[in-house]
Amino acid sequence: MINIKRIYDEPSDEDGIRILVDRLWPRGVSFDKAGINFWFKDIAPSNELRKLFHAAAIDFNEFKERYLKELSEYSGSRNSSVKPESGNSLAEISRLLKTGGKNITLLYGLKDEINNNAAVLREFILKSA
Repeated sequence: MINIKRIYDEPSDEDGIRILVDRLWPRGVSFDKAGINFWFKDIAPSNELRKLFHAAAIDFNEFKERYLKELSEYSGSRNSSVKPESGNSLAEISRLLKTGGKNITLLYGLKDEINNNAAVLREFILKSA
């Protein structure tokens, strides 16, 4: 099972494996308090897309469409010689889902619990599985 949760919320046993999926470290959260197992910056929205969304230059629907495109390109390029490290984080999440035996919680920093990158990433992973 894949859950999403704000990084500012207290960790719980039900979280299972906690993965931060933001490009930037959240303000005011210490590494110890975050209780994360992984920080997968490489599957976070690009800096350009993140900045557009945070500045309200694009709405969530456009953000989602562009982010899904980035994720598709990212997953398609994982065997490319241009980006040899690409795909590792998505592959790791897939492996954890198959073999982990625990919940996976994707952590994000935004206040909006519905319209955030972790929700889009969760949808992408579930459709790709």
